[in-house]
Amino acid sequence: MNVFKQLIVSLYSPKDISTFRHQKIGKTLLYVLTLTLLSILPSIYHFSTSMVDGVDTIEEIVQKELPPFTIENGELFSDEPIPLTINKNDFTFIFDSTGTINQAEIDRANDTIFILKNELVYSASGVSQSMPYSMFGDITITKDDLSSMLTSVDSIIPITIPIVSLIVFLFSSLMKFIEISILALFGLALINILSKKSSYGHLWRISAYSVTLPTIFFTIMDALKTIVPNGFFIHWLVALIILLLALKELPTEKKQIS
Repeated sequence: MNVFKQLIVSLYSPKDISTFRHQKIGKTLLYVLTLTLLSILPSIYHFSTSMVDGVDTIEEIVQKELPPFTIENGELFSDEPIPLTINKNDFTFIFDSTGTINQAEIDRANDTIFILKNELVYSASGVSQSMPYSMFGDITITKDDLSSMLTSVDSIIPITIPIVSLIVFLFSSLMKFIEISILALFGLALINILSKKSSYGHLWRISAYSVTLPTIFFTIMDALKTIVPNGFFIHWLVALIILLLALKELPTEKKQIS
């Protein structure tokens, strides 16, 4: 049975999952890596499209809608007399060289980029991240300079996305291996309760397939951008139930009669 057939039967058949304990560890590792790759595809897609759309949107706004400005000695200078608000593609940009915008307005904002008197701020859901212009040192930056920088950023996106995707895949794989190892430890306790017989290696293989259903479910929810309340606990509960059902299919340990 190939990896994808194993994935399908692991969604509904604890009995088949229990038989996978006899396969070589290399095939199980390949299965875990494949499952992990499938699980991160929605996140990578959302990240990639958001990054491309975000840079393109910012670049368009800087070129066509922001007034001429200069950032010099850590301050923003412009002839714009009042704060300028621009809404585009679910993003909000606020340009303020007057120093009118205060911290309370920043804290209330969501998905908003502030180009302020002394700093650049991104605010989302009450959490803001700032970058003071003083970080640029004595360099003078104009509107045209910023537009050129964004064009350069746009050109390296095809390189950035694969690198970020690889890092996400490696980290997610590590977390999945840890998850399976912990689940297999629960399996050690369960086989004693069920009077079953199995080694940790076999339990690890069974656990690797037991996480399939919750992993695929939350992958679909991620693709739909749907938040599941108490998702962490639901994930573990479903995995434990599948593991328990799979362990029930194992042979019962024969007790010696003295």
